Amino acid sequence: MATPSFLERKVTFELVSRKTIYHGRVFEVCQDLVRLPDGHEYRLDVVDHRPAITILPLDENSLIWFVRQYRHPAGKSLLELPAGVMEPGETPEAGAQREIQEEIGMSAGKLQKIGGFYLAPGYSTEYMHVFLATDLSPNPLPKDEDEFLTIEKISPTQAMALVENGQIEDSKSLVSLFLAAPYIQKK
Repeated sequence: MATPSFLERKVTFELVSRKTIYHGRVFEVCQDLVRLPDGHEYRLDVVDHRPAITILPLDENSLIWFVRQYRHPAGKSLLELPAGVMEPGETPEAGAQREIQEEIGMSAGKLQKIGGFYLAPGYSTEYMHVFLATDLSPNPLPKDEDEFLTIEKISPTQAMALVENGQIEDSKSLVSLFLAAPYIQKK
C-alpha cells in the first residue's frame, strides 16, 4: 500500500474551548485551547475577524484607482486598493460595491470575484475576498468617519513599478495586484 501524500494525510486539530478576552468593533481576541494531533493541548491566541473585501477598480482608461490613507499601526500613509470589512449579513459582492462607493465615490457596472486569501492565518480568521471592478460610474456614499482618503489613479505598469521598488507595502493590495494581473494585461 502506498504512503499517502502530504495533501492526502488527515491531520486533526480539535478546539477544546474558546474564551473571548477582548471584544472590539470588527474583531474579537480569543484564547483557544486546541488538542493537537499528538493528543497534547496547546493555547493559541486568535484574532476572530469579520471577513473583508479588496477591490481593484479599473476605469475606461485602464487606470487603477488607489487610495492613500494614514494607517496608525504603521505610523504612516499607505497607498492601497479600496477595501473594508463586511457588515454582518452582507455578501462579499454587496460589501465590494459599498466600499468602492464609500472610498472612491464610484459604483461598478461589472464586479468580478478574482480570488481570496487569509490575511494572516497564523493568528487571524480574517478572509479577504478580492474583486475586479470595471464599468465605473459616479455614485458616492458617505465615507466612514475615521477615513481621510486621497484618490490616486495609476496605470498597471506604474503600479507594478511601485510594487517592485517597495512603495506599495500593503499586503492586501500586493496580493490583489497579483491576482488581477491576468485581467489587467487583457485591457
